[in-house]
Amino acid sequence: MQNTIKMKLKKINPNLEEALIENGLTEANDLQQETFSTLKSGADCIVISPQGSGKSTTIVINVIQQLVGEGEESPRALIIVEDKAKVLAMEELFEQFGKNTDLRVYGVHDKGDMEYDKNYISTGIDVLIGTPNKLSEMFTTAGYNVNRLKMFILDDADPILKLRHETKIMRISNSINKTQRIIFSNHMTERIEVLAEKMLLEPFLFEMEEEETEE
Repeated sequence: MQNTIKMKLKKINPNLEEALIENGLTEANDLQQETFSTLKSGADCIVISPQGSGKSTTIVINVIQQLVGEGEESPRALIIVEDKAKVLAMEELFEQFGKNTDLRVYGVHDKGDMEYDKNYISTGIDVLIGTPNKLSEMFTTAGYNVNRLKMFILDDADPILKLRHETKIMRISNSINKTQRIIFSNHMTERIEVLAEKMLLEPFLFEMEEEETEE
């Protein structure tokens, strides 16, 4: 009996599927099955799912799915994460699952060198991952092109908003005209509701139960 992700995720990119299977992901979990079609459609979404339910993997799968096959010089996906450790972990996932693609992924964090980061990004990247402080600073000073941005993703929104980064996130969001905006979090909070009200357009809401154990 053949049991692959393809059976559960409709029209998944074959290069992405191959990399997922090579990394032991032979079946999409509940979160990935539930959200794949809506995220792929380009709609704004709020995804509330417990710790360890595969949110980071879901982000990477969907970014690769949407961006593969479209070469651009400027970033087409922007992912905001909490800290340097999250930046590095997300980069590693892209390395694993995007290895059969030409996607160029780059991460920036508070301890990085601003000039080096700006120069590297100017050579052309597809996915930019970063912390709120660093991305806000870069958007203020670098002025790089975000007109091609297809996806604006906030990962683990709860701890980020507890640090009161709403203004920085809104400033970045407001500098982007039309893009898909997605918020991921372990819990729905009042801060997330307020941010979503300001930032998202008629978002779909997914609320997953505590079941899965893989992040």
